[in-house]
Amino acid sequence: MGTARSRLLAAAMDLFMRHGVSGTSLQMIADELGVTKAAVYHQFHSKEDIVEAVIAPALAELEAVADAAEAQRRRNDRLRVALEGVVDLVVRHRGLFAMIMTDPQVGRLVRSRPPLRGLEERIEAVLTGPDPDAETLVNSAMVSGALMVAGLDPRLAGLDDETLRRHLTATVFRMLHVRRRATS
Repeated sequence: MGTARSRLLAAAMDLFMRHGVSGTSLQMIADELGVTKAAVYHQFHSKEDIVEAVIAPALAELEAVADAAEAQRRRNDRLRVALEGVVDLVVRHRGLFAMIMTDPQVGRLVRSRPPLRGLEERIEAVLTGPDPDAETLVNSAMVSGALMVAGLDPRLAGLDDETLRRHLTATVFRMLHVRRRATS
């Protein structure tokens, strides 16, 4: 059952990336797998359930990043841990994070689910602090946008993961005035 579920999620993700969530039907997923629509319904009750299952592993990783960042005592350390973690996730899951950030149906899903919305708010609170000024808010919005573009921009598609990770990290650290960790 796990293999069928994994295959279904991989096919759905591929179709979501090509057609968007709204442009992908359960029948399209079934056709991609060479199964009946009933077989898809046997695994998931709705397309929304499939979307949640597709994004769940990355959201669990993002929650671990939020936990690690919030556990830091100093603001610079919280920012560093959060940014390094988010950059790593964006690099490893380029297409998925682009979909999460740009597909209106996924955005509605995130906003409609308190746990998902709460996770987004936790990361934002780490990035901006308790009483952000205008510069901090703008910088945080720019960082979010830059990370979204990293998953979408075809000019970056050919960059290997380590090169992209290094440049994204340097850029977001500069934008949010984060000091690098001291090396021994």
